[in-house]
Amino acid sequence: MKNLKAMEDIWKRFMLLGLLALTVMISSCREEESVLIEGPQEDTLKANSTVANLLQNTATKDGSHDNIIDNASCVTVQFPVTVTANGVEITVDSDSDLDDIEDVFDEFDDDSDILEIAFPITITLADFTEVVIANASELESFVDDCVGENEFDDDIECADIKYPVTASVFNSSNEIIDTISVSNDETLYKFIDDLDEDDIVSVNFPITVILFDGTEVQASNLDALENILDEARDDCDEDDDNDFNDDDCDNCTPNQLSDALTACSDWNVDKLERNDQDLEDQYTAYDFNFMADGKLSAISDTDSFAGTWEANGSGNNIAVIINIPNLPDFNATWNLHEIQQGDVDFRLGDDRLRFRSDCTSNGGGNGGVDDSALVQALTNGDWYVTNYFDDVDETALFDGMVFNFASDGSATADDAGAITNGTWSTGSGDETELELNLNFGMNIPFDELLEDWDVLEATDDIIRLKDISGGDGTTDFLTFERNPSSNGNGGVDLGTVIVDGTWTVSSYLDDGADETNNFSAYTFNFNADGSVTADNGGATNGTWATENGDNKFVLDFGAVTPLDEFNDDWDVISVSDTQLELRDVSGGSGATDTLIFTKQ
Repeated sequence: MKNLKAMEDIWKRFMLLGLLALTVMISSCREEESVLIEGPQEDTLKANSTVANLLQNTATKDGSHDNIIDNASCVTVQFPVTVTANGVEITVDSDSDLDDIEDVFDEFDDDSDILEIAFPITITLADFTEVVIANASELESFVDDCVGENEFDDDIECADIKYPVTASVFNSSNEIIDTISVSNDETLYKFIDDLDEDDIVSVNFPITVILFDGTEVQASNLDALENILDEARDDCDEDDDNDFNDDDCDNCTPNQLSDALTACSDWNVDKLERNDQDLEDQYTAYDFNFMADGKLSAISDTDSFAGTWEANGSGNNIAVIINIPNLPDFNATWNLHEIQQGDVDFRLGDDRLRFRSDCTSNGGGNGGVDDSALVQALTNGDWYVTNYFDDVDETALFDGMVFNFASDGSATADDAGAITNGTWSTGSGDETELELNLNFGMNIPFDELLEDWDVLEATDDIIRLKDISGGDGTTDFLTFERNPSSNGNGGVDLGTVIVDGTWTVSSYLDDGADETNNFSAYTFNFNADGSVTADNGGATNGTWATENGDNKFVLDFGAVTPLDEFNDDWDVISVSDTQLELRDVSGGSGATDTLIFTKQ
């Protein structure tokens, strides 16, 4: 028995020593793990720190774009919403429909502009909280919580974070370790909001910040990120006022006006008011034509007048001088107020001059996409979704569905006999002059189509669309085709086509300026490994890649002039066995570049 008890004592001591060793080992591992995650304290993101607050302010929901409806920059009205503007009922499905409200308000200068909202509506607050509003009084209570027009607020609109951003999180109170990926403003805002003093956050760098002019800058640590955001906060006009007329030409240039006026013919006088007198009826029989050399003509069945025009300045301060010696009603130094598709508006105090044209070319590629051609193709026959790319290829969501679009603006999606009704309309796009607005409701997967899509290409056989998300800046692509088995590019595989043969630049337009001759001596060979060689007697090496379901074509020739002009992620407008047409719209100035490669 004594021997047995002695053995038991020895065993207990052995177990105790084992547990003690295990405890020490676990403690040691935790200490090592904690040190690894914490790192240098200056490299960790802390709750309520300056850089954390700047990040949250950058991610704050901006509500200024729809101030024409709610008069509040910290409140966003969710679409669709129905309003009545000066007695005209308008359904707002997207930001572009806000222009319809403005058009009604712009019709007369001497009236009172009244907007009535059909309640209930849902609003989103600056912290992304959603609230259902039953009446005007409830909405007013939230509007009153916003600061006034153009007063200082925390929202930073002059910079955006380029997502995704990843980080490692260690909570010292409960020792929970997590790795997160932030993909949009709302996620970032709420992540910062939920940080507490026990959280230790190690952010993965570099982080790219997109400035208001489209410039991208990289931060390699928290100090650099803090400096970038702090410097950017006051670098642009955030336009937090309720005057929807004051930003119509923020990015206008004389070249854009010239392109608009000279690309279309037979402009008519839609509005002419001088000294409180409406004069447009006197000129209904006249066609006005503007030439690139500064000459213009005004011709009716019985009369013909010659004159001149010129424009200079930038943004909202472009002066347009019109001089027609025998038509003094037009002669003045006007201020350019707005450029829209087939619509150019000038102001001079209370005087107004507006020209309109039936011309609908958007200037893209070889003549652009014509609105009437899009409508004619869209409303004729069956269409299938052959490409839908939202960060990943999600075309399968719409497999087998047959889409039909009627001329009255209605649409149907037939999924093996299950009919979903929708609507469609066209308007002025964000990056292209023509957009296609789709609304098949909020049921999955049709909620994916509820966007104002920029039109890249429209023929009888294919309609290619893109949309840039207002939240995270990512680009979605949508393609309809007649053939359900196609791949979204008319059945042509871009990656296969481009590596076959030698290519030349048949056209390069830099914001409308023809610079094709700069590349006339070059031939281009694209290789399957992603390399490309440009040869003009000496070889320059670069890289190429396709992205987003072959809807993006990325080129990089480094800093070699003039090939550095091609360094960009181009939208693929069209591709065939012998030609590749590309377009890029600058995020800062709105300038449009067009590049066409043709196989030798």
